[in-house]
Amino acid sequence: MIKPLGFDMDDKKLRRAGLDYHEWAGVKIHDSWQSFITRHSVGQFYALTTKGKRFYTDISFKKDDYLVFGPETRGLPQDIRDQAGVTGCLRLPMLADSRSMNLSNAVSVIVYEAWRQMDFKAGL
Repeated sequence: MIKPLGFDMDDKKLRRAGLDYHEWAGVKIHDSWQSFITRHSVGQFYALTTKGKRFYTDISFKKDDYLVFGPETRGLPQDIRDQAGVTGCLRLPMLADSRSMNLSNAVSVIVYEAWRQMDFKAGL
């Protein structure tokens, strides 16, 4: 996760929502985008946005790739999409005139596809 976060990690509701999965959560918080890409220089960085030209299914994901999502209410900011180091902007296909999928569902769909491509091996 990259600051600024849109929520408090100490929030009681947030902790409660994650209790069933806490043993699998490897949450790392970075102070900035630059801090994140400096620490994770291996792999591709794919920005997920409704403005992406390619579908997420067009990509062959690898173990060291990163998926970058923005806030649910406004999406990934243009300055992040334009950053050096971002391999490409991807999108989920949507029906014309429909609302975008909520963030947790979009993350689930794309992460599961990446995991499927890697034969469901641990360590995604």
